[in-house]
Amino acid sequence: MSLEAVLKIGGSLSRGCGLEILCREISRMGERYPLLIVPGGGGFADQVREAYRRFSLDETTAHHMAVLAMDQFGHMLSRLISGSVLTADLPAACRAAESGKAAILLPAALVMQTDPLPHSWDVTSDTIAAWIAHQAHCRRLVLLKDVDGLLTAEDRNPSGRLIAEMTVEQLAKHSGGADEYLAHFLASVDQETWIINGLYPERLIALLGTGHTTGTRIRCS
Repeated sequence: MSLEAVLKIGGSLSRGCGLEILCREISRMGERYPLLIVPGGGGFADQVREAYRRFSLDETTAHHMAVLAMDQFGHMLSRLISGSVLTADLPAACRAAESGKAAILLPAALVMQTDPLPHSWDVTSDTIAAWIAHQAHCRRLVLLKDVDGLLTAEDRNPSGRLIAEMTVEQLAKHSGGADEYLAHFLASVDQETWIINGLYPERLIALLGTGHTTGTRIRCS
């Protein structure tokens, strides 16, 4: 058995009650599908950005602090996803997911020991989740955010036109909706990436069940 998907739960989803609803559904989905969860940074990462500006921190220090912020959000998610397994060990997380438990990976130790990505604000939990999916040999990454997906440049507003599908090359020319380094990383791996709205868990359910849903699919090269 292999992972069905790596899910990055964006911290933006914690602003309302949507996160609790999503986590309840992921707990149920984890019994059916092997799911590995990578936490975003959320408000914890926002505090790092504030400290970076206020104290003129170097980017390496800020990078390490931001990855530790993902760990903090991961601890919170472990209380919201019933029956989940929380671990900093990637193989253990994969085994837990394959046994029918939603597995939450605390990424800080792995990322700081391996140091695979640039120390820059261009790299956020989006690219870190993509790197973890690659390390876990999982070919589907789902970025759960508080937006429906990527929008066309001229219509970047709540009623704008959703881009249903794009290539990695097109993502590299697109601004907004994902971190600046994601396209560069995805260009080097064989991985399908989705950006979907986590406030509508039924869209994630549809993706896992049918391979299609409302959102933006980014095709590998």
